[in-house]
Amino acid sequence: MSKWESLLGLANRARKVTTGEELVLKEVRGGQAKLVLLAADAGAATRKKVTDKCTSYRVPYIEVADRNILGHALGKDARVVVSVNEAGFAKKLTELLSND
Repeated sequence: MSKWESLLGLANRARKVTTGEELVLKEVRGGQAKLVLLAADAGAATRKKVTDKCTSYRVPYIEVADRNILGHALGKDARVVVSVNEAGFAKKLTELLSND
């Protein structure tokens, strides 16, 4: 497990993570989302909806390898989209993912 996956798991246990397309979009619209992680194997419609919403609300998003890695990092089944709702976690995840 990579460092960013461990950190995402920690953020999840701290209840600073939201999963699921509709809930994540709600966090983005409400200004709670600080970073959105999107699985590279997300469907075209989901990808467009999430990236457009993130762009219009100026929320950074990062693409990660696939839905299984995203789910595994959270200790759950496959997840396509995840929002990180705390600035410290978002900043560190951005650093770790940009170094990958």
